[in-house]
Amino acid sequence: MNVLIKVGLAIAVCGLSIAMAADAPVTVTQEGNWLTLSNGIVTAQINNRTGDLMSLKYHGLETMGHGSGHPAGYWEQTPAKAAHLSATVTIDPATNGGARGEGSGKGVSEGKTLDGGGQPGGGMLCDLEIRYAMARGESGVYTYAIFTHQPTYAATQIGESRFGAKLNSKVFDWMSIDARRNKLMPTGEDWDKGALLNMKEARRMTTGNYAGQVEHKYDYSALQFDIPAFGWSSTKEHIGLYFINPSMEYLSGGATKVELTGHLDNGNGGDPTLLDYWRGTHYGGSELRIGEGENWSKVVGPILVYLDSGPDANATYQDALAQAAKEAARWPYDWVQGVDYPDKNQRSTVSGQLAIDDPQVKSLANLLVGLAFPDAPPRSTWQNDAKHYQFWVRGSADGRFRIPNVRPGTYQLHAIADGVLGEYAKSDITVGEGGKIDLGKLEWKPVRYGKQIWDIGIPNRSGVEFFKGDDYFHWGWYLEYSKLFPNDVSYTIGQSDYGKDWFFEQVPHADHPDATGRGSGRATTWTINFTLPQDLHGRAVLRLALTGVSARSIDVSVNDKPAGTVSGLVYNATINRDGIQGSWVEKDVTFDASLMKEGKNVLKLTIPAGGLTSGIIYDYLRLELE
Repeated sequence: MNVLIKVGLAIAVCGLSIAMAADAPVTVTQEGNWLTLSNGIVTAQINNRTGDLMSLKYHGLETMGHGSGHPAGYWEQTPAKAAHLSATVTIDPATNGGARGEGSGKGVSEGKTLDGGGQPGGGMLCDLEIRYAMARGESGVYTYAIFTHQPTYAATQIGESRFGAKLNSKVFDWMSIDARRNKLMPTGEDWDKGALLNMKEARRMTTGNYAGQVEHKYDYSALQFDIPAFGWSSTKEHIGLYFINPSMEYLSGGATKVELTGHLDNGNGGDPTLLDYWRGTHYGGSELRIGEGENWSKVVGPILVYLDSGPDANATYQDALAQAAKEAARWPYDWVQGVDYPDKNQRSTVSGQLAIDDPQVKSLANLLVGLAFPDAPPRSTWQNDAKHYQFWVRGSADGRFRIPNVRPGTYQLHAIADGVLGEYAKSDITVGEGGKIDLGKLEWKPVRYGKQIWDIGIPNRSGVEFFKGDDYFHWGWYLEYSKLFPNDVSYTIGQSDYGKDWFFEQVPHADHPDATGRGSGRATTWTINFTLPQDLHGRAVLRLALTGVSARSIDVSVNDKPAGTVSGLVYNATINRDGIQGSWVEKDVTFDASLMKEGKNVLKLTIPAGGLTSGIIYDYLRLELE
């Protein structure tokens, strides 16, 4: 037979088999503790006691890993040790012509804690239901968790919580988090042979494509709001597996929350890993406390574990991003039933326009607007809230915004934008069922204490605009500081360029740093030089916007006289986790303006001696005269 004819027949047979698979009905099989969902494209096997996704096959190829760490797919908390367990087929495909199937494993607490088996989020006192769902012709499996605290239960809290997966290391070798972190990864064998550095998650590779470079799982952390799809693919099998969040409403910390995403597991074998945090603990973390007798529930997800194929890693990644957009358009899903999950008709749209009133802000660049549970500072704000739902969107430069699919409730409206120090907040936004709420024009007048004398940077809740800030996600920048700035930072207002002359992190200065990062450094003083046309009187306010905090304090002096100390700083582990932004805070230092004089002046910022990561990442600095 002619070779071309053989090839044509093979392609035809392959196309026919794919078409038949796409048209295959969903089947659900429940046997003992095991639930199996299949649709001819994907087959998922779930342990109903634990909620673990033990097997996920794509056209027969196993994608789950069983090497290092917690194997396969899993929710951080498990119903396995609940007082009462049940397994249910919540959507029977026999009732809908094979269009969709869903199974559930549920643990009822009955007032006793669910022992997490030593996991970080164990010990909570809640009921927990974990569901998995699949549809005809769809290339993936959905999963979601329902946490419920009954009014008869005692006070509790939920610790770190996420849906994660360890993938088949024989299949997956390429990871895609965003446009800049889209690469072939070291192998598990390379990881095992790497030299341990100052953290258990950081090793210097000694073999493979990245020999001499450091692999650190935090180098792939990202703003969750900006990565609707992220995952791994295979250069050999030409398939991809991606986590897709169709909505961010169930994730903690709003639009500025940075979290772990994907990496090599730090255990032996280094399996490809994906993590979808909904109660994050990194870069400032989040919290979820429930009072005694409180009636509370939260539906986390559905999250889509999406599988695809393509000629290369970029093709599968782009396809996953396109699928994420489709999933977002379908949200909320009409097939989620029997839990606190309002459908489209029960949700509302909130819109309006922010009108900025500030002499130096002409438009609202990168405007983010969100509805969140009302802040209760200092303990709870939208930045660290994991207990409630949040709804965030990007607005336009003219201040217009439209927030769809908002659950009924009472919210506080928040807005932040590049170039604006601080945030806009409006309380008592009541949202009912199925309506459209137009808030009209909202005046936003940012706080200014008086005349601006100078500023450094851009208020954007990040240090990305400073020197090396655009290349932050690499282990060990704190080792490079003393080489790049042997005499520390000296910045002259009106002459220096913060993109070249202001390092993105102020860390202890080590003249001869230990290459492993385990050393320490002396106190570091940064100097700001500025000239005044005349003597000043009254009070001056130094406004320091901080987005990375691991130093105990910042001492401020003006013309070598003490002006104040910033204390009470809350550690957010951004520097040691190779970040550029964490939980944000403004700290002001007020001092007598007579410390300054006509002519040349020097303001100094000093952080204490300590470990090389115990420093500060500034978002923005401004000096004002009241």
